[in-house]
Amino acid sequence: MIEVERLNVHFGHNQVVHDVSFHVAPGETFGLVGESGSGKSTVLRTIAGLVPGWDGGLAVDGKALGPKRDRAFFKSVQMVFQDPYGSLHPRQTVDRILAEPLAVHGIADAESRITRALEEVALPRVARFRYPHQLSGGQRQRVAIARALIADPSVLLLDEPTSALDVSVQAEVLNLLADLRQARQLTCILVSHNLAVIGHLCGRLAVMQGGRIVEILRQEQLRDGTAQHAHTRELIALSHELEG
Repeated sequence: MIEVERLNVHFGHNQVVHDVSFHVAPGETFGLVGESGSGKSTVLRTIAGLVPGWDGGLAVDGKALGPKRDRAFFKSVQMVFQDPYGSLHPRQTVDRILAEPLAVHGIADAESRITRALEEVALPRVARFRYPHQLSGGQRQRVAIARALIADPSVLLLDEPTSALDVSVQAEVLNLLADLRQARQLTCILVSHNLAVIGHLCGRLAVMQGGRIVEILRQEQLRDGTAQHAHTRELIALSHELEG
C-alpha cells in the first residue's frame, strides 16, 4: 500500500533524511521509532505531502507521488498530529471541524456522518458544539482522529498521537486506534519515540538514527530483545530502564 524508495529530504542545503526505504502492506501498521531529530516525523510529513524538498520514490496504492498531490490523495491519506490543541482551529466548534473535510471533498449526508464519527471515537453528543478549549486533551485528540477518518481514508499517518496526553489517557487512545484500524482495515504508519507504544500497535518497525534507517525488525524481535543494531539495543535498554 505504501512504498518508500531511497527517500532523501532537504531543508535548504541541509539534508535531514538519507536513502530511507521501506514498504507497508495493505492493512499493516508500520512503526518509525527513534530519538528526537532522527528524521522519523519528517519522513511521515513527506509522505503526507507537507514537505516540498525531497527526492526518491514514493507511492501509495500503486500510484507514484510527486511534490504536488491531488484531492483524491488527500481523501485517501489522512494524518493525526502530535498536538491536538495546535491541530484544531480554536474558533471552530467540533461540528464545524468535522464538517469541513466533508465540504472539501464534496461528501454528502454530513449530519449522519458527524454523528457516526463522534460515536466511533466515543465522544458524547454534547461535545459536538463545544470548542477545543472546552475539551480535555484526550477528547481533543479523539476529535482529531474523527476528523482524519470522516472522509473514509485508506491510509492513516500518526505522528506521536499520544505523547502530548496524560499517561492515564494514552492507553485509551491507543486502544481506540487499534479498534478503528481493525474495523476499517486501515493501513497505518505510526511515528513514536516510545517503544512500548510502537510494540502495542505495530507488527514491524524501522529504527531511525541521524536521518537513516539503521534496522527494520518485527515486533517479536523487539519483545525478545534480539535486535542487531547497537542503537536499537540502546533504545530497548532505555525503554526497560524507564519502565523500571
